[in-house]
Amino acid sequence: MTASSSDADSVPAERDADGYAPIHSYAAIGDGRSSALIAPDGSIDWWCAPCMDAPPLLDRLLDAPAGGRFVLQARDVQQVQRRYRDNSNVLETDVRTSTGLARVTESLNSGPAGRLPWSELARRMEGVEGEVSFDLLYQPGTRAGACTPWMSDTPNGCVHHAGPVMTMLRYSERVQIGNCDDRELRGTVTLTPGDREIIALLASQDEVLPVPPLVDIDTRIDRSDREWRQWVDDLHCDASRRDEVIRSALALKFLWFAPTGAIAAAVSTSLPERIGGDKNWDYRYAWVRDAAYVIKTFLRVGALPDAKAGFSWLMTTIGRHRPGLAPCYTLRGERVEKERCIDVPGYRNSQPVRVGNAAAEQLQTCAYGDVLEMASRMIEAGHILDPTTARLLFELADECADNWMRKDSGFWELGDAQHYTMSKVECWMALRRACELAEAGHITTARLPRWQREKERILDWVDAHCWDETKQSYVMHAGSDRLDASLMLASRFGLGDVRRERFIATREAMRRELSDDSGDLLWRYSGMQDCESTFISCAFWMVEAYGLLGEKEEANRLFGALLARVQNDVGLMPEMWDPHQEQGLGNTPQGLSHLALVHAAYAVDGE
Repeated sequence: MTASSSDADSVPAERDADGYAPIHSYAAIGDGRSSALIAPDGSIDWWCAPCMDAPPLLDRLLDAPAGGRFVLQARDVQQVQRRYRDNSNVLETDVRTSTGLARVTESLNSGPAGRLPWSELARRMEGVEGEVSFDLLYQPGTRAGACTPWMSDTPNGCVHHAGPVMTMLRYSERVQIGNCDDRELRGTVTLTPGDREIIALLASQDEVLPVPPLVDIDTRIDRSDREWRQWVDDLHCDASRRDEVIRSALALKFLWFAPTGAIAAAVSTSLPERIGGDKNWDYRYAWVRDAAYVIKTFLRVGALPDAKAGFSWLMTTIGRHRPGLAPCYTLRGERVEKERCIDVPGYRNSQPVRVGNAAAEQLQTCAYGDVLEMASRMIEAGHILDPTTARLLFELADECADNWMRKDSGFWELGDAQHYTMSKVECWMALRRACELAEAGHITTARLPRWQREKERILDWVDAHCWDETKQSYVMHAGSDRLDASLMLASRFGLGDVRRERFIATREAMRRELSDDSGDLLWRYSGMQDCESTFISCAFWMVEAYGLLGEKEEANRLFGALLARVQNDVGLMPEMWDPHQEQGLGNTPQGLSHLALVHAAYAVDGE
C-alpha cells in the first residue's frame, strides 16, 4: 500500500535497547539541498545542514546515545498514522494519545522562487481532539565529532552554534522552556482543539541567520506543498501503477542537489548492509551510474527540467575531469575525497562510519554504457545535443572501444579486478548506442565502422567466456561459476532481444540460486547470503526481466509482492532488505531502489 493513500493506524516502531529506530521506519523531508530523516516517534535523527553532503547537524541515526536530534514527542502515544500529502513531500502525522488527537505537519520549506537562502525545518502542530501534550528537545550534534556545540544568548534570540553552522529554534510564547544551555533546549506545549503551533529549526552556515516571523514559516509549509504538487502536475505519467511511480519519483527528489543539478545516491552515510558488519558506505555523492539512471527515470515520468539539469551537470562534470571517467563525483562536481573513518559509534554499533568513498578511484568500464544510454534516451525523447556534449560522447565511445578488454571493479565496485560480465555487456551497450547516435547524425561517424566491429566482438567474447553450460547461465565474470543479479538490468539494455534464450535461462538460474525462500528477493551475487541482506533494486530488475520479455503475469505478481514487503508506511525504501528479520538495511532513501521501482512499473505494462 502506498503511503499517500494509507489509512492504517500503527504504533511507533520501537527503538532497540540502545535507542536506534529501524532503518526502514524513517520518513524524509527535503528542500532540494538537504534532506532530514524522521522516525515514527517524532525524532528527527538525521539532517546534514545546510547541504546533504555537509557534516550532520543531527546524527542520532549513527549515535543514538549522544547524537544530535530534534524531537517532538507526544506523551502516552497509542497510535500513529503517517502519510505524505497527496503528490507532495510534505509529511503529515496523526498522533492519538490516551487524552486526545493531534496532527503534526513537517516540511523543509522552500521560498517563492525555489529554495530559501537559509534552511528552515518547520513543524506545525494542531490540536484535533481532547488535550495532547508534547515534549520538545533540540540537541545539536557535534557534526560527526568535528565541533563542540555551544549556545549564545543574543538580543534577537538564543542561538546554538555547531562549528560554522548557526541554528535557532523558533517557537511561540505558549511553548514552556524548561532548559536551554550549550547542549540542549527542552520544552513542553499542550494543545487543545483548534490550537495551532509552529516550531521551526533554522540553520545557516557562514552567513547571517534570518529570523522570520512564525506566521511566515507557517505559510511556507503550505507554499512548499503547493510547489511539490505543481511539480507532480507537470509530469506525464501514464503507468497503471501511477501512485507508486509518483511516490518514487518524489522520493528521488530527496536526492536532488538543486544548486548544481547533481543527484546523490542516498541522503545518508554508513547505514549497514548487515547489523554489525563493515559494509557501511558514504552515499552522499553523485555516482555516474546512479545519476544516469535517475536522469532516465525523470525523462520517463516527464520531469524534463530535472532530467536536463542532471544531464548537463553530469556531462559538464565528466568533461571537466578528462581524461578518464570516475565512478563518482561530489555534488559540486569535484573529485571525491579520500575515504576515511570517523569516531562515531555507527548505527547499532556497526563500524566503521565512513566519509568519502574509495570507489571513486576504481576503474568501472560499465559507466561508459550508463552515459551513452542516458544520452541516447535524451535524444530519443526529442532533445538536441550541443557540440561540446556530442564531442564528449564521441570521445567516451572511442575510449570504451579501447578499454572494454581491461579488467575492472565491475558493477558492484569490488576490490577484485576481473572481466565482469556486466561490465562487458554495458560496454557493448555503449558502443551500440554510439553507433545509433552516429547513424542518426547526432555525433560524428568518424569511428562508426570501428564501433560496429568492436560491439560484435564484445558480444562474441561474452558468449565465449561468460556463459556456463552447466548452469545454463551467464556468470559473474570470466572463469567464475557465480551468478550476478545485476545482469537482469540487461533486459533494459537489449540483451534479452539479441540473446533471448540465454537471457531467459540466466534469469531462471538466478531465481533458483540468488532468491530468498519466497523467491521474490535477490542477493546481489552468489555467496552473499551469509554476508549481507538482499538488494531491493535487484528484485525490481527481475520484474523488468519478466515484463520486458512479455511475461506480464509473473511481472505483475512479483511487483505486487515487493510493494507489500519492502515499502514502509510512507512509501520509502532503503537499499537492502533482510528477509530473515524482515527489516530494511543500508542507506535510505535509496535512489536505486526507487528508480528500479519506476522502471519495473512500466515493465509490468510492457513498456
